[in-house]
Amino acid sequence: MIEISYPWPPRELSPNARCHWAVKSKAAAAYRATGAALTMVALFPVCPDFGDGKIHLFIDFYPPSKRRYDDDNCYSAIKSLRDGIADALGVNDRRFVGHPFLRDEVVKGGDVRIRFTTIGMESSAP
Repeated sequence: MIEISYPWPPRELSPNARCHWAVKSKAAAAYRATGAALTMVALFPVCPDFGDGKIHLFIDFYPPSKRRYDDDNCYSAIKSLRDGIADALGVNDRRFVGHPFLRDEVVKGGDVRIRFTTIGMESSAP
């Protein structure tokens, strides 16, 4: 199992954000690039082989403040991060199975920690 820490998603990527599409697009592109870069740096010495099956992402969200966050909004906000991770791994993000969990612990600036695994988690669903 491999764990990588990523920055909290920009507020423009929240499903509840009301911003211009160009602002959201720029934030999504930057977050995707950040995800790809951090994944490549973290996996460079390891070079894991995820095979052809599903890749399970155990995602822990550590919010930047004590305000109440919705887990489904957090998960939606990291769509471009997941795309960047898929770019770095050279896989289609259809293979990802997300297991999001919103933590109560506050981390300054926020943190998204993702653990990758394929072992023992294969589902029987097509």
